[in-house]
Amino acid sequence: MVPFLNSILGTMLPMLGMAKQDHMKSVFCYALQHFSESIQEYLANLDKAPDPTVRKDTFSNEIFSAYEVLFNSWLQHREAKLRLAVVEAVGPMSHLLPGDKLEEQLPKLIPGILALYKKHTEAFYISKSLCQILEASVNIGSRSLDVQLDPLLGTLHPQICAPADPAVPLAVKNHTEVLRCFTVLACSFPDRVLAFLLPKLESSNERTRVGTLLIMRQIINSAPSQMEIKKPFILSSMKLPLQDSSNKVKRAVVQVISAMAHHGYLEQPGGEAMVEFLVRQCALASEGQPKKQAPDTEDLTSDSVQSISINTLFLLSTTVDRMNNVLWPYLLEFVTPIQFTNALTPLCRSLMYLAMKKEEEGENASLIRYEGNANLPSPYALTTRLLVVSSQPHAGACRGAAALRLLHVLHGSVHPSLGPLWSKRVPVLVEHIEENTEQALSQKEWEEKLLLFLQETLAAVADSAWVGQFVVEMCRQLSSYNGFPTEKNFLYKCIGTTLGACTSKDLVQKQLQELLETARYHEEAEREGLASCFGICAINHLEETLAKLEEFVRSDVFKKSVGLFSIFKDRSDNDVEKMKSTLILCYGYVAACAPKELVLSRMEADILKNIFQYFNTKVLGIKVETKDLTLKLCLIRSICMISQAICKGGKCGDFSFSRKAELVAHMVEFMKAEPQDTLRTPVRQRAMVTCTYLVILEPHLSDPDRTELIDTCLAGVLALPPLELAKEREENGGDAIPKEVLYGDTMSALKDLLKSLLQRNLTPHGLQDMFAHLGPWIKSSKDHERQRAVEVSAALLDFYLSTLNVSTVIPFYNLSVLIALFSPRCSDAVPSVRLHAVDCVYCLLYIQLCYEGFARDHRDEMVEGLKALKQGLEEPDFTVLFHTCTNLAMVVGKRIPPEQLLSLLLALFEGLVDPDRNCSRAATVIINSLLKERGAVLQEKVPDIMSIIHSKLEEVDEEHIRKAAQQTVYILASQHTSVVVASLLASALPFDSHTCTMWRSLATEPALTSQILEQLLEKVNRDVPYKESKSFLLGSASERIATPLPLAATCALYEIMSAPEAGPAVLGLYAPLFVTLLLRLSCAVGVQLPKSLQSRERRSGSSQGPAPRSLQPCSAVQTLKAMLVRGGSEEVARAVESAGAWDLMASPERHHDGITALAGAMARHAGPRLPLIVKNLVPTLSSVFESQRITTAAFFAELLSSNVVNDLMLLETVMETLAGRQKDPCTLVRMLVLRGLGNIAAGSPEKVRKHGAKLLASMVNGMDDKDDPHNLVALEAMSSLSKLLDHVEERDIQAMLLHIAIRIRPFFDSEQPELRHSSIVLFGHLSRCSRGRCDLFLEQILNGLVALLLHLQDPQPDVVNACKFALRMCGPSMGCEGLRAMFRNHLREGRSLHYGEFINDVCKHLMQSYPEMLNRLILTNLFYFKSNWVDIRAAAPMFIGFLVLHVDEDHCQQVDLDQLLSGESRAPEPGLRPVGWGSPAPAVPAAPALWDGTWSGT
Repeated sequence: MVPFLNSILGTMLPMLGMAKQDHMKSVFCYALQHFSESIQEYLANLDKAPDPTVRKDTFSNEIFSAYEVLFNSWLQHREAKLRLAVVEAVGPMSHLLPGDKLEEQLPKLIPGILALYKKHTEAFYISKSLCQILEASVNIGSRSLDVQLDPLLGTLHPQICAPADPAVPLAVKNHTEVLRCFTVLACSFPDRVLAFLLPKLESSNERTRVGTLLIMRQIINSAPSQMEIKKPFILSSMKLPLQDSSNKVKRAVVQVISAMAHHGYLEQPGGEAMVEFLVRQCALASEGQPKKQAPDTEDLTSDSVQSISINTLFLLSTTVDRMNNVLWPYLLEFVTPIQFTNALTPLCRSLMYLAMKKEEEGENASLIRYEGNANLPSPYALTTRLLVVSSQPHAGACRGAAALRLLHVLHGSVHPSLGPLWSKRVPVLVEHIEENTEQALSQKEWEEKLLLFLQETLAAVADSAWVGQFVVEMCRQLSSYNGFPTEKNFLYKCIGTTLGACTSKDLVQKQLQELLETARYHEEAEREGLASCFGICAINHLEETLAKLEEFVRSDVFKKSVGLFSIFKDRSDNDVEKMKSTLILCYGYVAACAPKELVLSRMEADILKNIFQYFNTKVLGIKVETKDLTLKLCLIRSICMISQAICKGGKCGDFSFSRKAELVAHMVEFMKAEPQDTLRTPVRQRAMVTCTYLVILEPHLSDPDRTELIDTCLAGVLALPPLELAKEREENGGDAIPKEVLYGDTMSALKDLLKSLLQRNLTPHGLQDMFAHLGPWIKSSKDHERQRAVEVSAALLDFYLSTLNVSTVIPFYNLSVLIALFSPRCSDAVPSVRLHAVDCVYCLLYIQLCYEGFARDHRDEMVEGLKALKQGLEEPDFTVLFHTCTNLAMVVGKRIPPEQLLSLLLALFEGLVDPDRNCSRAATVIINSLLKERGAVLQEKVPDIMSIIHSKLEEVDEEHIRKAAQQTVYILASQHTSVVVASLLASALPFDSHTCTMWRSLATEPALTSQILEQLLEKVNRDVPYKESKSFLLGSASERIATPLPLAATCALYEIMSAPEAGPAVLGLYAPLFVTLLLRLSCAVGVQLPKSLQSRERRSGSSQGPAPRSLQPCSAVQTLKAMLVRGGSEEVARAVESAGAWDLMASPERHHDGITALAGAMARHAGPRLPLIVKNLVPTLSSVFESQRITTAAFFAELLSSNVVNDLMLLETVMETLAGRQKDPCTLVRMLVLRGLGNIAAGSPEKVRKHGAKLLASMVNGMDDKDDPHNLVALEAMSSLSKLLDHVEERDIQAMLLHIAIRIRPFFDSEQPELRHSSIVLFGHLSRCSRGRCDLFLEQILNGLVALLLHLQDPQPDVVNACKFALRMCGPSMGCEGLRAMFRNHLREGRSLHYGEFINDVCKHLMQSYPEMLNRLILTNLFYFKSNWVDIRAAAPMFIGFLVLHVDEDHCQQVDLDQLLSGESRAPEPGLRPVGWGSPAPAVPAAPALWDGTWSGT
């Protein structure tokens, strides 16, 4: 294609002038750009081209013509896109322009291109084109380029200094093109370019320095030949950049150093400064959190610079061969200085590779040439340094392995004898590091491995002089590690190990003295390290070590610090305490490390004596105990190490530590002195650790000391506030010790101490004693206290189980108490407590199995099932908790020994008062589950259990406790019904609310409830309801005193039947319950409570608590009412209530009326229940108790008023039973019998005819009752006979008619209105019945007529109405139509009567029909002159007056004047007018006038 481009160009050139649109111009630019690039590529590969004759000048003229159009015309266009298209085309076109033409155009072309930088933000295309133009200019050897150099450099340099955004690809490409421009210029003008760049390195502007360094790296790499002679000049110009603190400048410098290393710069003088800079960057400290960078800057941290530097150093060491002699052994100088610690890992790796290269090159055993390298560290210094930094193997990117590998490589330079040993040991150590992560690696174990390696190294050297120099070098390096406490601590241990290998005792003492004099006592790690050094040294130099410690105390150095006056200066005093602390710690380490056979004999005489001498200061002869925390902690640690040393001694059992109790007391005091509300220091933890070892030693602690120790430790740890609260305080107060670690260590120390104490008495008694202290904490109301206590308990029980070795089978007597302590905690509110509680029960059951003779590894399937329960206790609901407790109780119930079952239950009952409601619920569930499982064997203990349940109900007023207690009582009752009933009946009367609750729990299950109700009924019926008690007063009546058992049983029945669940059982026992309660009620009326209960009821009435139910008769009433309601007879109860009959039943006078209302309600609403009730009641009519006979008679009497007895075929039975009691000694019974017989007329009138004769006989007998002083029986007989007369056969009544009439006549004038009323009504009924035999009964009517007419004025309306009725009934039998009509019309029910007129008319008719009756009528009226009723007394004379007024003359002789006159004195007072009389009454002459002859003439 290229060979034909000339013709294409020829065709296209004329068209350039015709292009008007911008996009057409852009297309031409695009075509010219690619044509030019294609031509260049073709010419560059002519050897492969199809037409090798093609030359550059073939296209020069055409390209130049196009160039003129593009540069001179189109480049000036306003459209930016077109300008960029022109620039892109001009770049490749410049290579095809004729040389002279290009030289001619450069003065205009380069400024024109440079000017575009200001017009366009996207500089990449401009820079690319500029680079091509510069390359083309250099290719033709342009002379005019020299003139353009300064503008070029001035324009291009800022392009590099401006940071390129990696997110913008064109910006990065622009940087690359600008750097290419600098390469082109540096190759042609090196001096001028360096003269421009190097001063820029001194600029304080960060971007300028960074950009300049980037350009320097570019020209060092791309113009090596031109820069060769400039190396010293360039190196010297790097001094200021090396000192720059900017991370970006540092990175750029590292990149420049890398370029220099490849081109031999670092081999020049000054190159070492570059290497040192690189190492320093490798040692940069890591930044915790990167600083926020401005949005327009690149995010670069020290870590990034360090990483780049480390990679660069490693690459230079391993890939750039010419750097070997530069870096080796120079890099060794950076190993020992402490400031290069962070660079040790890359340094060691680089040095190891360099040393290996040296070995490959055939170097001899000693790689390090000290000749001419005076600054190199000695073998002792290198060994010490590398060994110490290896103590932190994972620090600094795992520098431990790198240091050990380097040490291994340098073995020949350290000592010729170490090769075989180190070849064997070092790889093992390195492998141990690599196999363990930083978290998995045990620091203590690792240090022990290193110290053993050091010991073996010293033994392999076996050169006392070498060892001496080695230890001196170690001591010299101590000060270097100030600020590196861990490494310094290990170095002290190395010094101790090395001193132990020294054979020169003088050297040992000298170095020990130097250590004591130079130690920084105020630093904890320093104190610890120094003490450990003395301890390790004492392994081989015990005498020298102890002697040096005592000598130091006597030395001037120590005495100056402990001067008398210095103790009054706070700072000096603090320093003294720290020095004493260190010495005390030294003694502890000496005791712990020295050979036991040597140190035991000196333990109390030397070591403890000196320790307490330092601890207790004397001021003016007075011993003052220090309060310095450090001194206290060091004393505790020393005593701990002394105790451990004695424990580990072979003769521990034979060694009696006489100061043991004293030391334990010190530890207890230290713990007591700690604040109870916070955990700031490890004093508690370390004191408990110390006591852990002390209690093992002989002699035994006394019981008081042991108790005080345990209580102090528990109170000091378990009562601490929760960790979360402690963290808040830590954030506010800034405590230095991490709380989680300190809390964890303190808890572990407490567990270990308690285990150590338990170990001394590994028996059930010892275990019980331990939990006697822990028990209150386990039941604490505070969550965190319970959590810790149960956690400790689980650890103790696990320890007990794992340590237990039972040789003989003995009883684990306190298993039940401990099970009861932990089992309720399985539903604690805290999840961890629940889990630990299950563990505790698990361990306790296995301990029991061990004591039963099972092997410790025996696995019981049921006990193992407890582990499965833990899975559901993490986040449980109440259902899970319930099932957990139930399952746990099943396991315990199977495994608890029978003799401990009761004690377990009693202990669990104590759990009902647990402050955690979940746990109290759990206790109830476990109790009930155990009773279901094993309760059958507890019959003798049921009363005790019932008593405890009652006491707990009194103690805790919680709904869930009450329900659970009811369930417990129910379970016991289902197994031991009679015992439970007897136990509850023995409760004090009146029952309190808790006893009532227990009774109501027995109503849960119908079968059991029925059984209990039967027992209670038997209790009520078996005993007499009351006893007669004679009063001590002579002549006073006896009292009836209620017997307690029926009274209690009645109350119990009420409580059971008040529970809705009792319904089915009550229905099943309806009749027995009804009859028993009815009779119980009858016997309670008028009965007194026992004296003790009377006072108790008065006290309960005045108490503030819930009042128990009354024991008076109303309680029996309430029980009967409850029975009716629960038995489905609510309507009966309501009917009785509406009638007010419940109150009547409780009244001795009206009791039978209440029973009557009850019987009526039963007949109406509970008819089907009556047959059994009647059957059960029949025998009671013969009861020895009068009250029961009365009640039964009243009940039966009312039943007979309802037809239901006839429907149920009960009539004959009830009637005959009642009739059989007509001769009952009780008047009320006889009365009720007659009432009942009379009620048959209302209930079953058809049956009256059948039994008429018998019924009439009973009524007549009743009226003839001789033992009826108040005529109650007669009254009832008359009332009932009135009801019966309408229904009996005529023949039955005729025979008795006259007898009855005669018998009832005296009652007309009875003082009792009821008798008057009933007798008069009955007389009316008799009159009606006598109408067939008027002659026989007329005489009786006439005999009673006056009484009936006068009693129309009776003060009782009922009697008046009865008289009206009787007169109406008598009228037809009197044979006088006028009287009959008057009686019928004037005496109608409800009609008012004008008595004067009425009696006038009656007398008129009487005298007309019965004139012969005048005398009898007058005599009868005279009787009423003495009446007690005023109206009747007034009516009698008027009656006589009207009789005399209307009698004819023939019959006047019948009047007995003497009688009349004698009765006149009884006449009403003058003017007295009876109520109801009318005013216009006919004139009636006075009695005297009647007989003086004036009347006859009228």
